[in-house]
Amino acid sequence: MGMKGDGAWHRLVKRLTTDVAELDADDLSTQSAAQGAKRACDCASGDEVTLCGRLRSVELSPKDAVATVEAELFDGTDGVTLVWLGRRRIPGIETGRTVKARGRIAVRDGRKVLYNPYYELLATT
Repeated sequence: MGMKGDGAWHRLVKRLTTDVAELDADDLSTQSAAQGAKRACDCASGDEVTLCGRLRSVELSPKDAVATVEAELFDGTDGVTLVWLGRRRIPGIETGRTVKARGRIAVRDGRKVLYNPYYELLATT
């Protein structure tokens, strides 16, 4: 078998034997790169970044608390918390949605955070 066949065979075996979550992370990472986004694992505090990924969780603040919306964006390499201050709800920001976000990375309690990021809701593929 030639090199090309070996590559196809290797990809097939990988698809059949790799964990579904790992395959999903690989696909997310590839989609993120195609959007021209930086990998979340490569981001450091103070970096101006554009990230692209899927929202794994969204938390809305209760009425008696400070108004914030927090969402975890996962791009296949790492998670980044998106925080919108002064908002109780943002239409379209929901778990499972694919989002492109832009802003400056901060680190809070050891987690990467983007405060009040510019964002774009992307069509799911």
